[in-house]
Amino acid sequence: MDFDLSDEQRLLKDSVDRLLADRYGDLKTRTGYQKQAEGYSRKLWQEYADLGLTAIPFDEKHGGIGQGPVETMLVMEAIGRNLAVEPYLATVVLGGGLLRHGGSEAMQSALIPGIIAGTLTLSLAFQERQSRFDLSDVATTARRDAKGDYVLEGEKLVVLNGDSADTLIVTARLAGARRDPDGLGLFVVDAKTDGVTRRGTATQDGLRAAEVALAGVRVGADRVIGEAGKALPILERATDEAMAALCAEAVGAMAALNELTVDYLKTRKQFGVPIGAFQVLQHRAVDMLTHLEQARSMAYYATMMVGEADARERRKAISAAKVQIGRSARFIGEASVQMHGGIGMTDEYKGGHYFKRLMMIDMLFGDAGHHLRLLARAGGMSG
Repeated sequence: MDFDLSDEQRLLKDSVDRLLADRYGDLKTRTGYQKQAEGYSRKLWQEYADLGLTAIPFDEKHGGIGQGPVETMLVMEAIGRNLAVEPYLATVVLGGGLLRHGGSEAMQSALIPGIIAGTLTLSLAFQERQSRFDLSDVATTARRDAKGDYVLEGEKLVVLNGDSADTLIVTARLAGARRDPDGLGLFVVDAKTDGVTRRGTATQDGLRAAEVALAGVRVGADRVIGEAGKALPILERATDEAMAALCAEAVGAMAALNELTVDYLKTRKQFGVPIGAFQVLQHRAVDMLTHLEQARSMAYYATMMVGEADARERRKAISAAKVQIGRSARFIGEASVQMHGGIGMTDEYKGGHYFKRLMMIDMLFGDAGHHLRLLARAGGMSG
């Protein structure tokens, strides 16, 4: 399999690396973005759009540039390396993925140009108090009224960037028991619709999430993604793409954390010499590099497999990647903190922020243990 980048992909990588390196020069800059009303810089988000990053996965007929998972991987790796806080995952990868795979032509034409222009942000509201990592475990209900509209009732938790998103995409059950794979719908809801209540909060990694309550929220039939009651395959495909993107982000963060740690070993002195001169710490640094390269290989694998037509094989590949990413992230994060000593977990030092983000990536859409169980039930990679 050829992993060499094309000239266009190298140009994209160089452009996004330069943009984020310039805009995230130090930790204070990131903190300043987080303190803004939406938890990120709208000005910088517009720069994403101006550079064409928000147009990457979308069809040219909607104003996109029709690129694929590799280009998304390059952007997400740069986001991870720089600890960027803009809602690229929530808006372009997740929300945009749902629209691409299930939205009607009218819906795509109405919403996708806004995403590309940087004027519309999306957030997927799918997780509930009881659901853990099960996408089909949905208690929120959608009932059809006499006018043909849908009325949504329920609550959603940990909605990524949900407090600032312009539009929510909500999972709700039209039929069946709580965990049935059939009977689910995906509804596009303007965040300012009557009956929508949002309570935002900062997450441990410095990003934003929200609790969303839906009380008698009316949604027109033209705001349903795909066939009502048959939404799970669309949801699974979009979340698979999101997990592949998260794997790339984790690799970027792990690479930066590894570099930060090696630099610290070269400059921190003990007994009159750099601590990197001690063999035991050299061995530890090599172990970190080994875990990084294992994670990088699996992130590439996830990127290559995310377009696989066979949903079973795609999901197995994504689970395998998520297992390795979670394990590598924990090893590299813990080793980095250990070798830094007390400074490694202070808010003033970047290393601890990488570790927190890596642990959140492990938890999103299922941690390493969850995906290992899924992989085992599916018969493993050779099944």
